Amino acid sequence: MNGDMSRERRPSIRNSLSSRLLILTVIFVMLAEVMIFVPSVARYRVSYLEQMLAEANLAALSVLAAPGNTISRDLEHRLLRAVGVNGVVMKLPQRRMLLLAEEMPPAVDATYDLRGAEPMELIGDALRTMIMADGRTLRIIGDARNAEDAYVEIIMPEASLRAALLDYGWNIFSLSLFISIVSATLLFLTLRWMLVRPMRRLTANILAFRRNPEAAHLPELPTGRGDEISLAAHELAEMERDLRQALVQKNHLAALGAAVSKISHDLRNILATSQVISELLSDSLDPTVRRLAPRLIQSLDRAIELCQRSLKYGSADEPPPRPTRFRLRSLVAEVGDTLTLDASQSPAWKNLVADELEVHADRDQLYRVLMNLGRNAAEAAGEEGEVRVSANEHDGHIAIRVSDNGSGVPEKARENLFRPFVGSAREGGTGLGLTIARDLVQAHGGTLELERTGPSGTCFRILLPL
Repeated sequence: MNGDMSRERRPSIRNSLSSRLLILTVIFVMLAEVMIFVPSVARYRVSYLEQMLAEANLAALSVLAAPGNTISRDLEHRLLRAVGVNGVVMKLPQRRMLLLAEEMPPAVDATYDLRGAEPMELIGDALRTMIMADGRTLRIIGDARNAEDAYVEIIMPEASLRAALLDYGWNIFSLSLFISIVSATLLFLTLRWMLVRPMRRLTANILAFRRNPEAAHLPELPTGRGDEISLAAHELAEMERDLRQALVQKNHLAALGAAVSKISHDLRNILATSQVISELLSDSLDPTVRRLAPRLIQSLDRAIELCQRSLKYGSADEPPPRPTRFRLRSLVAEVGDTLTLDASQSPAWKNLVADELEVHADRDQLYRVLMNLGRNAAEAAGEEGEVRVSANEHDGHIAIRVSDNGSGVPEKARENLFRPFVGSAREGGTGLGLTIARDLVQAHGGTLELERTGPSGTCFRILLPL
């Protein structure tokens, strides 16, 4: 079903990134060609008219060179046809002379002065000439060559200019269209190779991960390119790996929770039997047994209560703390007695908490916190080592420190210190002790942190509000 949904969500060809990229590429390239085409046509019109003025200027000079500034009518007609105009006028500083003209020149429809014309004006005139097809007659004014303070006017039909512009425009358009197609194709293929293909690989990877997040083999990501897409692919791969580990851990915890619920039922009955036997031990004549029996009974009570909560709620979620005020030293001593029952195989336990120091917390939950931290410290210190527990008031809090003189926490364990199943510092450990301790401390509004670690030992600090 997920695969069908993924296929349905794939974009159509019309809405795909490739199609949009192709359309936008063609549009932008054509816009660039239009921005080049229009000025080039305007420039060609100016060049064409300047050539007409130059030829007319030569014809005018030939008339001026003739005796009396007059030529035969036949030669005049041949000069007009050769230049392609209806008339030529030269304006000298002292006078204005009509040098060449038909017997009945047509009426002028529009006048264009090329001297000092603005670019936008020239572009508008060129477009107007190409669009209008009503056979207008134009008067064109331009500077005369080889004469100062003089200009030349020509009367000419617009049809010849329009035909030349259309021919030039078609040639430019054909060439521009060819260049546009080639450029758009190369640009499209390049962008497709640089952007679309990597994005498709990213999409395929995401869809495959969505269908099966726990799969170890997914479509290859476009890493190793050194650009932004490569960076995104690298971060995506990191995120998928973290999520995959989280899912494995979640499944592990779910299976563990189900197993704990099943075990807790039978374990509760076993602990109840052990509790009855422990109560009988309190009547023993051995003073050591009588001293330790009450603490054994308390430990069994805590274990039975934990099993009952697991069965009742289907998980090991902790109830809210029920804080009371009590002396911390006695609780630390109780934890130490439990951890050092076999003194020959246990490190030295140093209770450095002041007698008068009191703490406001849930006694049973704080006992579990100190038991987890103390057991970890004892295992790290070894038989010949030492575990020290101290406490003091600090900035409105009670700071409790549990330290050892072991070899320190490994770097790998430090990176995942409070994560179950990955944060253990010893072989075969689960890392649940620190996780449980941190959750219990946070439930009291406090913090648990690794204060220091190294070859000389490790110290954890608990901060609880006063």
